[in-house]
Amino acid sequence: MTQTPAPDAPFPVSTALAGRTALITGAARRVGASIARALHAAGANILLHYRSSAEDAAALESELNAARAGSVKRAEADLLEVARLPALVAAATEAFGGLDVLVNNASSFYPTPVGDITAIDWDDLIGTNLKAPLFLAQAAFPALHEARGLIINLADIHGIKPLRRYPVYSVAKAGLIMLTRSLARELGPHVRVNAVAPGPVMWPEDGLDTQLQADITSRTALKRHGSPADVARACLFFATEAPYVTGQVLAVDGGRSIGW
Repeated sequence: MTQTPAPDAPFPVSTALAGRTALITGAARRVGASIARALHAAGANILLHYRSSAEDAAALESELNAARAGSVKRAEADLLEVARLPALVAAATEAFGGLDVLVNNASSFYPTPVGDITAIDWDDLIGTNLKAPLFLAQAAFPALHEARGLIINLADIHGIKPLRRYPVYSVAKAGLIMLTRSLARELGPHVRVNAVAPGPVMWPEDGLDTQLQADITSRTALKRHGSPADVARACLFFATEAPYVTGQVLAVDGGRSIGW
């Protein structure tokens, strides 16, 4: 029986993505950083996007370049500034000669109970989770078309089953799932578009009651929470092992979405 990898185990080094370039949004920390490590271990060059986590992005850039010199660069951008998105794509193509994989990972996440929702909440949550992935995909399409590349969108199981007190976030992720399927039709046959929908793989940074954590975990089929590495491995699968898969959403949730 194959053993389950430890959550903090290094990703296996390979050449599956050697010579390829990936642009990962929100890549400085948490799930985004894990995706960057996974694709880099498979040989990819990486453009790390960040907005405010400059120190984390610099540290990750140094870490990965120590493993393979000159293979990683970082770029700052506010993804809500749509006019700046083509420059982000250009940073990847100019640094490494092309673009093969776009990972739309950056996301805002916070509660918006009905009665307290503001236009600012709507613009931020829809903007980061849906608008930015659309316009970044549009900006990246020429390079991805040339490379016969791939877009991976980081959705959420709550884009299918809404999360109580998070209606705007849930709507945004539902839109991202439909965007994934729509772009798969629009950008084929040369560009594949898929999504990963995580479940309980990382708790919010502002904390979550331990009893609530236990309750959420108990509702998974595997009776445990996952890790960012589980999401990263799903992205690696789409990038290296799924050339005939497009328009699909892969739930990485320990079976949470089948039990509810």
